[in-house]
Amino acid sequence: MTSTPLRIALISETFPPEINGVANTLGRLSAGLLRLGHQIQVVRPRQQGDEGSHSDSALVLTRGWPLPGYPGLQWGQSCLHKLLRHWKRARPDVLYIATEGPLGLAALRAARRLRIPVISGFHTNFQQYSAHYGFGPLMRLVTLYLRWFHNRTQQTLVPSASQSVELQRRGFERLAQLSRGVDSQLFNPARRDEALRREWGLGQRDIAVLHVGRLAAEKNLSLLGSSFRALCAAHPQLKLRLVIVGDGPQRARLQKELPEAQFCGLQRGEELARHYASGDLFLFPSLSETFGNVVLEALASGLAVVAFDQAAAGQHIRHGHNGVLGVPGEEQSFFEAASWLLGDPERLRRVRLNARHHAIHQAWDTVVERFEGYLQEACRAALPGKNPGDLGQPEVHK
Repeated sequence: MTSTPLRIALISETFPPEINGVANTLGRLSAGLLRLGHQIQVVRPRQQGDEGSHSDSALVLTRGWPLPGYPGLQWGQSCLHKLLRHWKRARPDVLYIATEGPLGLAALRAARRLRIPVISGFHTNFQQYSAHYGFGPLMRLVTLYLRWFHNRTQQTLVPSASQSVELQRRGFERLAQLSRGVDSQLFNPARRDEALRREWGLGQRDIAVLHVGRLAAEKNLSLLGSSFRALCAAHPQLKLRLVIVGDGPQRARLQKELPEAQFCGLQRGEELARHYASGDLFLFPSLSETFGNVVLEALASGLAVVAFDQAAAGQHIRHGHNGVLGVPGEEQSFFEAASWLLGDPERLRRVRLNARHHAIHQAWDTVVERFEGYLQEACRAALPGKNPGDLGQPEVHK
């Protein structure tokens, strides 16, 4: 049983059915809150398929602008007066702002004007992404803006302890941890498909080296190919196949650089789960994640995960027990960790079993209940006469 039902507005530039970590997380959180009896209003830019749709009490639609370098993703247009009209007619009890673009800023300004409590989420390392898209000189300005934005909310939720430490060092205040969950019924080793593996050119004893994710510059994908080729050279007795699931702006370049790889494109739902379960080893070379939902999905699917010791991997993997970890930024340690797994079939089997056992205890229900608690706490802490963000340390002005 839940406590008093809340009217919650979720503000985000991305939301299902779009496919990315932020959209996936918000979809799970909103569905969970609805099951607990809360009212949810989603504020987001229009997507394909929204033609003819109009804003109502459950959905407020805004215009969006394409996000440079990220086809299919967009910024939401600022719409302060529209939000003020909606929220004066039907006032939310609390806001959760998941993205810090023009739409998120408009929601923050409207909330402060109407004295509605606000929690924010730190979902994307924009300050790190800027270096990969030619905006490196602006990184300090981006960080200053993000700190200014989040410090004007009552609390900022971060997905991992390592992310919390990094943001604290940068001057972010009132941080709390909200991890991520995984659907271990969907992502399940039982979905392994030998017919699919044969399409990849693999037999039962061969090794599918899998990667799932957005194929983008900030994902450190050059390490994917170099690590795979080094594994092939180090273990010539094994038949290995690199299988890449996902799409993005770097796909064409990767297909030229990795002609030996199997590119499966974007997969969803049960098809995505079937691809995961048909793999054996999961390479995740990214150094820019705030969390990395695919790590939990791979663990739940019974894969041996190779990742750097940060974000989701650092939080959920015990090195040598249910996966292996490289030292962030040390590419040789990443390769050595993967090679250690392939050096002994029994070792690989044991790690995969432990991965599945750990993941089945990471349910979304627990995450949603914790999120609900933060929202309830924000409402209780919103004292009369105080603006959201006035709690704790004095507000830092830009």
